[in-house]
Amino acid sequence: MTTIEQSMAPAGGQHTAPTAGRGVRRLLAALAGLLAAGVALGIAELFAGFIGAASSPVIAVGNAAITLTPESVKQFAISTFGEDDKIALVVGTLVVIAVYALVIGLVGLRSRRLGVAGIAVFGLVGVVAALTRPAGGLFDAVPSLVGAVAGSLALLALLRPLTLPTSSAPHAEPTAGATGTVQPQDGLLGRVRDVLGSGDRKGTGLDRRGFLLTSGVAVGVTAVAGGGGRLLQRRFDVAGARSELALPTPASAAPALPAGADLSASVEGLTPLFTDNREFYRVDTAITVPQIRPAEYSLELTGMFDTPRTYSLDDLLGRSDLIERDITLTCVSNEVGGGLAGTARWLGVPLGAFLRENGVRDTSDQLVCRSVDGMTIGAPTRSALDVPDAMLALAMNGEPLPVEHGFPVRMLIPGLYGYVSACKWITGIEATTYDAFDAYWTERDWAAQGPIKVASRIDTPAPLRRFPAGRRAIAGVAWAQTRGIGLVEVKVDDGDWLPAELSPEVDADLWRQWVLPFDFTPGSHSVTVRATSEDGELQTDARATPFPNGSSGWHQIVVVAS
Repeated sequence: MTTIEQSMAPAGGQHTAPTAGRGVRRLLAALAGLLAAGVALGIAELFAGFIGAASSPVIAVGNAAITLTPESVKQFAISTFGEDDKIALVVGTLVVIAVYALVIGLVGLRSRRLGVAGIAVFGLVGVVAALTRPAGGLFDAVPSLVGAVAGSLALLALLRPLTLPTSSAPHAEPTAGATGTVQPQDGLLGRVRDVLGSGDRKGTGLDRRGFLLTSGVAVGVTAVAGGGGRLLQRRFDVAGARSELALPTPASAAPALPAGADLSASVEGLTPLFTDNREFYRVDTAITVPQIRPAEYSLELTGMFDTPRTYSLDDLLGRSDLIERDITLTCVSNEVGGGLAGTARWLGVPLGAFLRENGVRDTSDQLVCRSVDGMTIGAPTRSALDVPDAMLALAMNGEPLPVEHGFPVRMLIPGLYGYVSACKWITGIEATTYDAFDAYWTERDWAAQGPIKVASRIDTPAPLRRFPAGRRAIAGVAWAQTRGIGLVEVKVDDGDWLPAELSPEVDADLWRQWVLPFDFTPGSHSVTVRATSEDGELQTDARATPFPNGSSGWHQIVVVAS
């Protein structure tokens, strides 16, 4: 060896990987963790295709996150993302998984045991989330378990090309067994021992081509398994069965609308009297929409009933007392001026009559309504009995309930926020008491009973919008379900309160549109609206957040005339 060669050789005669090589190795190891997580999720999705979408680890963990998230954070998510809050949750869950997977890849480069343990923890979280959800079953744990096994094998396979022995490293020699035959150390058992070895792998060789090939296989498995799982999950879809469902004629139809009932036809930007099903707000905790086949549906009555029984969907559709009503629904999460309110024409079973014929007892003050996904909604029994238009809804705007809005049956009680009245995908009603049971939202410190507050909203002009000075319509909607709206007043800047024109009153459960033409001078203007119910209650100007019993305050915007 020359002097120069000797000076370049490390002590012990072994070569160390350059710093740049170690950096590449770490980068590829992190990528290996990410790809292994992809394989785990893809395989899990494939098995969820046989069991049900809710058993997917991402969905199960997302549902658990919703349950464990503080109410202030939930409210922030709804106010920030609106109806896209569930998409934001899933994306957030995937981001957390991705970061975790990158770390697992780096850990696995140094210690196979810790890398596999990290993926095992990932699978365990999915298993616990699947088993502890209200409607969870034993089989719901299978996707997370199988996904964790697949992810562990993928991680080991992906890390192997990053930790090959260098050419100068001593090779293990075959050893003689007890029988005297040669036992190669690179047999299956030897390979497993080598792969799970926890020694520091710095200084070993790097097979980039092998890693690229293994990565391609991992990407393919992720795509095929994940895509196949999604396709398999479509077999649970009930859209076809829903479209074939024939709706009966109601015994009591909704009142006919008077001429000119919808002012939005003549006022640009004003909310229509009725909300299209595709645009109706949706706020619930279901990341995946429950799919219930009409032929398999049943509604079970339990608890304080003299004659509890179970009803099929045909039983409900075949009743002779079905009613049709125009009702505005409002979410308790709606901020002042927010859009979480909408109106539809509903068809359903009159709830009061339905409860009485089954002998609901006077000692019951709460109906615990259970959804197929395990959600519980606590509704006041007295409201269910006494509010005339309360119903078990079967149809919405002339068609069977959309799947996203509770198909095939949901409850609604006008005058109450949805969190205490509008149970979607309802499969059970238990007559009980508030002392005996706390429903989902009550457990999270929302008010046990949530009457809707008098509210009004400015739809047009839009906030901070610039428009030509002169006469322009100020318009919006106002609601006070079960009581009706008697007066809407508008104030511009520091002027007097001016009464607005109201749309014809159709029903106290239906919101009313209002319009006020106003001559705007050039400049910035503050516009405020307030409403008064038919029974004389003035909308309060006291500002309150939605938690714990609904927002309040006058809606005020700033516009600019030029």
